[in-house]
Amino acid sequence: MIFCTIGTQAPFDRFVRIVDEVAAHLNEEVVAQVYKSEYRAKNIRTVDFLPPDEFNKLFGKARLIVAHAGMGTIISALRQRKPIIIFPRIAALGEHRNEHQLATAQKMKELGYVYVANDAEELKALLTQPDLKPLSELGDFASRSLIDELCRIIG
Repeated sequence: MIFCTIGTQAPFDRFVRIVDEVAAHLNEEVVAQVYKSEYRAKNIRTVDFLPPDEFNKLFGKARLIVAHAGMGTIISALRQRKPIIIFPRIAALGEHRNEHQLATAQKMKELGYVYVANDAEELKALLTQPDLKPLSELGDFASRSLIDELCRIIG
């Protein structure tokens, strides 16, 4: 199962539409939290809002996570060792207040943590790859190098 989420701050119809179009050609269930989307999907199961326990259940069951560039979702995928495709909102298209999601996606890609799709073609190409693997993982504790650096700065 593929689980998609756009967060709960604003609709992201461009994202939902692309995923819905690709889902018609996938042999896999796609579930999406679409928060107030005006687009009516035909090929994916959509839910406007999921309570945390239901969200976590679907997230844990998913083979692949596809999301906006929200840090909560990115961190959750890394902690659960889930492959994640990031499709950032673009402020110039009225999808957010500023371009911080583009910057987040770029940095996460540079670090080798996530797959990033910046347009419909890139998202379609990634969604149709059946064998995406997690690119990185995040442990429960800060790395020794981070702790050492913080001690150096503080101390």
